[in-house]
Amino acid sequence: MKLSEIKEILNADVIVGEDKLDIEVKTAFGADLMSDVLAFAKAGSLLLTGLTNTQVVRIANVLDIAAIILVRGKKPPVETISMARNLQIPILTTKYILFETAGRLYSKGIVGCLEKVEPGSE
Repeated sequence: MKLSEIKEILNADVIVGEDKLDIEVKTAFGADLMSDVLAFAKAGSLLLTGLTNTQVVRIANVLDIAAIILVRGKKPPVETISMARNLQIPILTTKYILFETAGRLYSKGIVGCLEKVEPGSE
């Protein structure tokens, strides 16, 4: 699914990356705990989070995340926007809560990076 379609499904605003809405995405991972994101998110996925600090962009860059979706109507600070723009990582914001955001995407075919955590992978 293209990022432009995700924007429509979530009634999202583009903060960074208006020129990247043709990116194809098949998976997503949602968390506010960045250690979980580092452990379980996969390259090319969407990152759904309520965190807006620069650490989110750094982690997205390290993991080659396709785009960051900020939930609950969060707006990132100027430093976060600047870093995302420099690293060319799209940031969108939606007013939906994390659970609703994930559900809307799942119902349209976006799947999680993993279905369940296996013993010993925590």
